[in-house]
Amino acid sequence: MPGRAGQAERDRGQPGGTQHQAATTKKLASRARLAVRGAPTVPTAELARHRQVVEAFLAASRAGDLEAVIAVLDPDVVRVADRAALPDGRPLRARGARTVAGEILVFGRRARFAAPALVNGDVGVVVAQDGRLQLVLLITVAGDQVSRYELVAGQDRLAVLELAVLGK
Repeated sequence: MPGRAGQAERDRGQPGGTQHQAATTKKLASRARLAVRGAPTVPTAELARHRQVVEAFLAASRAGDLEAVIAVLDPDVVRVADRAALPDGRPLRARGARTVAGEILVFGRRARFAAPALVNGDVGVVVAQDGRLQLVLLITVAGDQVSRYELVAGQDRLAVLELAVLGK
């Protein structure tokens, strides 16, 4: 029975083989380093307010508290999503605080892997598990509530987002 070294030798240079995977990994890491250069596009005070709203959104999601989730959502909130972000059969668009809050409680199971981040210059949410970016929420804040958010999970769309860690 051939050993692992033999398999690696056969894979080298083949599509999907170790050499191809290493090159792909290097390219993705390079893109990620370039993407982590985000700068705020909103004034500092507004950014701080957006962060408070997003943190309240995450806290309510993690707690599974339906009323707290509804309180942080605009009554006419709109959720849109990539097809890759949702299970088959779910609509790409949902409207209304109660409808969207029900969906968020399902997301709450993944909220433990979520963190506020600077996304394209404003506060959003990144969801990463085991070091892999799985989902980004582009969040629109109006007043002190989430008025719209978009779930981005398609690899082509994730690759072009500007992401940065938010300072304290």
